[in-house]
Amino acid sequence: MIRLKMQIPRLHTPLFPVISSAFFLCFVVTARAQRLDPRESQIRKLIQSTVMINQMYVDTVNLNRQVEDAITGMLSKLDPHSTYTNAADTKKMNEPLQGNFDGIGVQFNMLEDTLVVIQPVAGGPSEKKGILAGDRIVSVNDTAIAGVKMSRENIMSRLRGPRGTKVKLGVVRRGIKDVLTFDITRDKIPVKSVDAAYMAAPGIGLIRFSNFSATTHDEVAEAVKKLKRQGMQSLILDLQGNGGGYLGAAVEIVSELLPKGELIVDTRGRDGIQVAEYRSSGGGLFTQGRLVVLVDEHSASAAEILSGAIQDHDRGILIGRRTFGKGLVQRPISLEDGSMIRLTVARYYTPSGRCIQKPYEKGDAKSYARDVIDRYNRGELTNADSIHFPDSLRYKTLKKGRTVYGGGGIMPDIFVPLDTTRFTRLYRELSARSYINNASLHYMDQHRKQLKKTYKDFELFRSQFTMPQEVLDDILAEAAKKDSLKARDDEELQQTLQNMRQILKGLVARDLWDYSEYFEIIYADDPVVLKALEVLRKEEE
Repeated sequence: MIRLKMQIPRLHTPLFPVISSAFFLCFVVTARAQRLDPRESQIRKLIQSTVMINQMYVDTVNLNRQVEDAITGMLSKLDPHSTYTNAADTKKMNEPLQGNFDGIGVQFNMLEDTLVVIQPVAGGPSEKKGILAGDRIVSVNDTAIAGVKMSRENIMSRLRGPRGTKVKLGVVRRGIKDVLTFDITRDKIPVKSVDAAYMAAPGIGLIRFSNFSATTHDEVAEAVKKLKRQGMQSLILDLQGNGGGYLGAAVEIVSELLPKGELIVDTRGRDGIQVAEYRSSGGGLFTQGRLVVLVDEHSASAAEILSGAIQDHDRGILIGRRTFGKGLVQRPISLEDGSMIRLTVARYYTPSGRCIQKPYEKGDAKSYARDVIDRYNRGELTNADSIHFPDSLRYKTLKKGRTVYGGGGIMPDIFVPLDTTRFTRLYRELSARSYINNASLHYMDQHRKQLKKTYKDFELFRSQFTMPQEVLDDILAEAAKKDSLKARDDEELQQTLQNMRQILKGLVARDLWDYSEYFEIIYADDPVVLKALEVLRKEEE
């Protein structure tokens, strides 16, 4: 038998008061728990367990990780949108919605292992110092970032920094032998929500925006004014792939489209009690012209609030596919270390009374995340007849009394199936492995000056430019050599070449101008956009 000899710690050692305090707390909490509200008792139980584990467990405990795991664990048993983010992730998550971040102000892409500037942000610190499209940034503060296999995230963290701080860039420029040095003072860099705003046809404008941020309303309003000056009488709002954002931004944009006083959305909390309602403020920029809203299975949250309000008030026509179904309201709760809990506190309801949120099982985030895939497997994305709504979820629009359905997401008025044959298998493989994007970067690197000289404006480019065949041949040859990627037959080859010509033309347009010109190229044969144009033209007849 082995005997263990235990030495009782003396009173002056730090261990004794720690254990004594822990046992005292345990005793007090246990004694008082009998007199507390059951919910308060459970909260104290959690605190008690945390203290015991932290102070008495045999090995060292990472208290920060322990607390974060506890918070994450509790939230995981709730709905799929109640989440916790640490301080770093919270800052990163909020930047697109705040409409700005601190940095040097360049759009860039990675060509092999080198950062290539696509465009400096207009009026930003890099443009002011003379950084040009096509420049390669090879070092940051004398640390090499090219040729060292540094991750994109690591590079971005070196370029970004607090406003007013300085960063030294080493830049390689085509035609100049030496490495150029630029000392740049970081500043606030705007993050735009509006990707595209252009005249899609005579009298018909199109505005696409990717989220609902703090600056989205101002950007959309400016885009509407610009297009009206160009003769816009009908408007297409493109919310395909728009994952939402701020409720306030959605309310402000809908107010530009509806008369004053119309209900946009209301929120209801526990037991269905109304928390708040939001109505249009009046004086909108586009309350009379014809309106079409484009949506798909990735349009969510604020995008669904806008879509539901337009549909329920019979203000416009929705075209596309059933939206995501994210109708839970999260309240951001900032914690003292910069981390954040986003806690669901209510549900969104459209003006006709439809609940936007699709069904879910608490604690089953995996099935919830697979919902879009399940829709595809059930045929919902390709066939409207595969979508079924129970009669109990039938509602009526407020002006014309048209039938619409609740139960999660917004079903458009005109269904456009997902075109699974538009892009070939070979094209998707080439795109996923960055062959097409890299070819565009190489081409722009070699021909940027010539292209700018030849195409003085976008209209000339759109009507005359075609990607040279040798660029397409080089892509196919490289993919066949490196990854054995080949067309299965001549039909697939010809369609792949057609797909590549269009996307490469769009990428070149983006690099010469901006994303608006990119979408103007690639939307030329987009089925949903074409359907919207068809509907608006018929209404004119």
